[in-house]
Amino acid sequence: MKIQKFDSVWDAISSTPEEAENMKVRSQLVMALNGLIGKRGLDTRQAAALLGVSQPRVSELASGKIQLFSVDKLINMLAHAGMQIGTIEISEAVVA
Repeated sequence: MKIQKFDSVWDAISSTPEEAENMKVRSQLVMALNGLIGKRGLDTRQAAALLGVSQPRVSELASGKIQLFSVDKLINMLAHAGMQIGTIEISEAVVA
């Protein structure tokens, strides 16, 4: 049996390379949003108001249910909170 190695968990569990890249971006955005909520010590009501979403959506975010959020929605939530996305690094994939 050949052991496969992956650069990320998303590469290992995603059906396609496209899905893996999408999940990588979403996970970074979710971590940024959860980090903001934690840094400010917000409860779900306060976080919902800050992000422009309902309290159940904040709970889904906090639970790491990233499959329920599109990249667009996560970016909109960041913008609603007054945050901006900085530098995005894009590189060619290395094919083994």
